[in-house]
Amino acid sequence: MGTQQGKALVTGASSGIGAAYAARLAAEGWDTVLVARRQHRLDDLAARLREETGTAVETLVSDLSDPHGLARVAERAGQGDIGFLLNNAGINGYGPFAELESALMAKVLHVNVLAVTTLTHAVVPVMLRQGRGTVVNVASQLAFAGALPPHPLPERAVYGGTKGYVVTFTRTLAAELAASPLRLQVLCPGLTATEFHRSRGEEPVGGREESVHEDGGMPVGQVIDASLAALEDGRTVCVPGLADPTPVDDLAAAELAVRVAVSAGRR
Repeated sequence: MGTQQGKALVTGASSGIGAAYAARLAAEGWDTVLVARRQHRLDDLAARLREETGTAVETLVSDLSDPHGLARVAERAGQGDIGFLLNNAGINGYGPFAELESALMAKVLHVNVLAVTTLTHAVVPVMLRQGRGTVVNVASQLAFAGALPPHPLPERAVYGGTKGYVVTFTRTLAAELAASPLRLQVLCPGLTATEFHRSRGEEPVGGREESVHEDGGMPVGQVIDASLAALEDGRTVCVPGLADPTPVDDLAAAELAVRVAVSAGRR
C-alpha cells in the first residue's frame, strides 16, 4: 500500500494515538514519515516498525509550535508522496484562562490550529492532482463541551476553542471537497489512555518509555479502530465510543435550523 498510495505522515508520533496509529498504518503496508519533538522516541518507534513490518520509515524531529519547525514539516508534506496525513500533534495548556501564560497560549494555538491548517494545506493540492488521499485531523470530545463548566472537566477555554476549530475546519473542508476522491475525517476521542494529561505542553513528557496518565481512558487501539471504520464508512466526524451517530447528525440539523431561521427573519 505504501508504494501505491504514497506515504503516511504522522505528527505527534512519539507516543499515544500518533505512535499507535503509525504502527497500525505500517502494519497495513504504509511507509511512514514520523514527526515529533522527541528524537529518542521516534528512533525507537522507527526501528520497531522497520523490524516488525519491513516498511520504510523516516523520522523528522520538529517542534510544530516553532515557525521554522512547522515550515520544515510542511515542505516535507508537500513533496508529493504523502497519501495519508494524520494531524495528531496537540498540547492542552489546561488552566484558568486569566492565569494562562502567554507563551503557552501561543504554543497551543500554533500546534493545535496553525500546524493542522498548514499541513493540510500542504498535502491537499497534491492529493487532488493525484486523485487520492486521506486527511485525519485529531480534535477532541471537548470540542463539543464549550458550555460545560470545569470539574470534573479541565479548565480548557483555549484548548477547547482550538479543537472546536479543528472540527469546523475539517467539516467545512470536507463539504468543499465532497465531489473529490479525497477522504477527510475529524477524529474526536474522549479521555484516552495515553500520557497526554501528564504535560500541559511546555515540554514533552520525559523518558524513553511511554506511560499513561492516572486518569486512564479508552484504549488507544479502540480509538484507531473507530477512526479506520469511519473512514471506510465515509463519515467525516468520528467520535469513538459513540455507537449511534444520531447526535452528530442532530448537530448538523441544528446548524441548518439556525441558518434557516435567520434567513426567515430577514424577509
